[in-house]
Amino acid sequence: MIALADIAAASRDVAATPARSAKIARIAELLRDAGPDEAAIAVSWLTGELLQGRIGIGPAAVRRALATPPAPAPALTAADVQEALADIGRLAGTGSAAARARMLEELFARASRDEQAFLARLLQGELRQGALQGIMADALARAAGLDAAHVRRAAQHAGDLPTIARAALTGGAEALGAFGVRLFRPLQPMLAQPAQDVDDAMRRLGRAALDYKLDGARVQVHRSGDDVRVYTRRLNDVTAAVPEIVAAALGMGGRDFVLDGEAIALSDDGRPRPFQVTMSRFGSRVDVERLRTTLPLSVFFFDCLYAGGRSMVEEKARDRFDALAGLVPAERIVPRTITADRAEAAAFMAAALAAGHEGIIAKDLDAAYDPGRRGGAWLKVKPADTLDLVVLAAEWGSGRRSGRLSNLHLGARDPVTGGFVMLGKTFKGLTDAMLEWQTAELLARATRREGHVVYVRPELVVEVAFEGVQDSPRYPAGVALRFARVRGYRPDKAAADADTIERVLALRST
Repeated sequence: MIALADIAAASRDVAATPARSAKIARIAELLRDAGPDEAAIAVSWLTGELLQGRIGIGPAAVRRALATPPAPAPALTAADVQEALADIGRLAGTGSAAARARMLEELFARASRDEQAFLARLLQGELRQGALQGIMADALARAAGLDAAHVRRAAQHAGDLPTIARAALTGGAEALGAFGVRLFRPLQPMLAQPAQDVDDAMRRLGRAALDYKLDGARVQVHRSGDDVRVYTRRLNDVTAAVPEIVAAALGMGGRDFVLDGEAIALSDDGRPRPFQVTMSRFGSRVDVERLRTTLPLSVFFFDCLYAGGRSMVEEKARDRFDALAGLVPAERIVPRTITADRAEAAAFMAAALAAGHEGIIAKDLDAAYDPGRRGGAWLKVKPADTLDLVVLAAEWGSGRRSGRLSNLHLGARDPVTGGFVMLGKTFKGLTDAMLEWQTAELLARATRREGHVVYVRPELVVEVAFEGVQDSPRYPAGVALRFARVRGYRPDKAAADADTIERVLALRST
């Protein structure tokens, strides 16, 4: 039986070493002593997530709980804590906030000082000891005596490491084999690496498929008979909010399929509306029929992951594209050309930009679909440099922006530590509507305040345009972005999807 103190100690040890191999070995040691349910808890917590998601506990409640005198010695098991957190999360209705805070204080009273500190970091989203999902999958494989590639593949298909932990420790390789493509179990989307320009992409791939890069919302559409489900990039079910996508799927020839695509709001002239306009549809569950008329979504597909009762993810891209063409009307497929000619590729890029889109994505015709991976088989080409960064803090504005959080502290992801490295600040590009929205969202994530700066849990991802990366001793990374400006928030992305500090440093040298 795993104790909370065991998980807290493993977290400290993992945070103390930068070596990937040492992190894997320490986590595997912990998981070997765990039962399947305990392993699921440990995997979830060490990757910084509660097993049941959010439970309605804010920073103020955590601070009050930390003031509770600790237990003299560790006594809590992981199962004890999981049960207590589940009970807290189930509370709802009048008086529930006070009841949750009281139950949290009771839990902290049963925890030692070290256990309290671990729980506080976990609940506030500050548990960043470098146990990223790739490391966790490898550690789980070692603990279960399984092939690491097999575990990673199952995790990519399931999108849920705790579930994979249970399966690996109960049924081994045979149980993991069940985690292929299944209808109504969404996969992690395949991702693209950035290329410097069209020439760079063509040099790296040779003859390739080129797709328009739409500035829309990634969607994965599953159909079985008359049942359709629509999932976002983060695997959330948004079917009820997007009836026009459901209708489009029902109008296609196949009866069972999984398609990858983009949903986008278009103006009357067919040009894309701003990304934030498209995303506003995904947050609405009321008045959907009215929005369907006033702000309709169009959907365009670019890949087929499942068709005719079989998975397509291991197939070559050229074969998946043929399957897509057999299912989807041509007007519903993202504009695509296949070429090895750089002049033709440059003309296709120019056409995408002229139509109002972001650029293109070049795709290796022989590559399999690799869920959740950002490999070199897909290369995105955009004319202007942008980065997806995480908001670490914000400063109270002055003058017209008085009373609103304005100047954003921006951070890139550090894959080694699991934390974020500050690159600088910006208040440019923020509209009044964005200021109002970000003030409310950042205050809800506040962890501490120092003067006019509000520090927040690193959860919100913002797309930032800039004109170069320059050396700067002012910031921990040693670099800063030149003329950074906000293009918009990316609610479809998690902090784990943010660009890395390696990506930023690579831009400095180009």
